[in-house]
Amino acid sequence: MANKKKNNNKNSSSTGKTAISKAAAQSKKSSSNKKDQKQSPKEYFRGIKQELKKVVWPTRKELVSDTVVVIAVCTFFAVGFWLVDTGFLAFLRELLDITLS
Repeated sequence: MANKKKNNNKNSSSTGKTAISKAAAQSKKSSSNKKDQKQSPKEYFRGIKQELKKVVWPTRKELVSDTVVVIAVCTFFAVGFWLVDTGFLAFLRELLDITLS
């Protein structure tokens, strides 16, 4: 039973690699053809509109929670850098016995 599973995995992985390599080769061919073709501005903006329709926009709840996380992380690192900078400055003042204005 275990041998059959191993054989099935080998067959599926080899066909998977072949399918992937064929898809990659076709992708390279189609992308080189696309590079050679010039596109009108109208078609370009139509493509942009189509791509924007595919975007999954965040919900209001997700947007608010992500914004709060970003602000919290930025604040945390700002305070951390300020503390390190203040400590380093105090250390240099003591070490060099200088005053900075």
